[in-house]
Amino acid sequence: MSEALFLCGGPEKQAHEAMLAYKHQMKGLTDIPGILVGHATDLQALTGCTVILCGSGATGGVDVRGSATGSCELDALNPGHVAPLVHAIVLAGGSAFGLEATCGVRNLLEKRGIGFDAGVTKVPIVPGAILFDLAIGSAHVRPAREMGEKAALAATADAVAEGNVGAGTGASVGKIHGMKQAMKSGIGSASITLGSGVVVAALVAVNALGDVIDPARGGAIVAGARKAPQSREFANTTAEMLRNPGATAAAGFRRNTTLAVVATNAALDRVQTNKVAALASLGVARTITPVNTMSDGDITFALSLGRERASVDEVGVGAAEVLAMAILRAVRAARSAGGLPGLAG
Repeated sequence: MSEALFLCGGPEKQAHEAMLAYKHQMKGLTDIPGILVGHATDLQALTGCTVILCGSGATGGVDVRGSATGSCELDALNPGHVAPLVHAIVLAGGSAFGLEATCGVRNLLEKRGIGFDAGVTKVPIVPGAILFDLAIGSAHVRPAREMGEKAALAATADAVAEGNVGAGTGASVGKIHGMKQAMKSGIGSASITLGSGVVVAALVAVNALGDVIDPARGGAIVAGARKAPQSREFANTTAEMLRNPGATAAAGFRRNTTLAVVATNAALDRVQTNKVAALASLGVARTITPVNTMSDGDITFALSLGRERASVDEVGVGAAEVLAMAILRAVRAARSAGGLPGLAG
């Protein structure tokens, strides 16, 4: 199902075509040297996980904006933590059960001799975060350590696969009226080169309660809640919440999360990388509405690999821009699945 079916008119179609053309000019998060990305996907159960490998280690930061989060090892990204680097980030479906996928990545990296040197062995630092996809596909098949290892083994520096893959396999958006009126979402990735030559890139799994909007088109809804199960007309989640303040409580959802990773080849310390994560989260706020609600578990990770010089503000502003791009790509690349329409057909 194409975006044009939801947003009629030439400009929308041209924007979609321009996005598809631009896809061939960048690889996404893997445009940052040292970053590898791998997906493991279960198209029957509609779940999966995405692994970002950071070579021998990256300086990391995190920004938690949602109130329904599921995560592990976030403290390792705190500037006061003893471990100076992170070695991988894992994004997974499966709700809290999906955190098990981090174990498979950790075990694989230990076998490769990658990790924090604890004397008797090397302990890989692998923060992870999950999204709730149990309401689509099978609720009883979740990412486990085997899937985490599979995604890590599949990690490459190739262009990042987008749409219904990895952690985005069971992702959806616009759930104010329940899953029957939601839309399919997925993984998106993008990169930009700043005027200084520094590269900033993003990868995101979009599984939001709210709608995805395009700031370049005056905030027009691109994907989100529909007025009826068979409708192609958007309900406008923000307007629904303002008219009916109990709408989210009535829906009973604490099942939404946008998980993002931004990375740069600029050399940043942990205080600076945490600030970049916070600034990058503004890109989520520009493209998802409402966002960071009590029903969302939004988390943004930031990684610094490289020796290029740039200010924190420069990188942070770039991170917000590229993350907004990646979110739009996530819904535009999503295919229909699990009874939910997707813009990619």
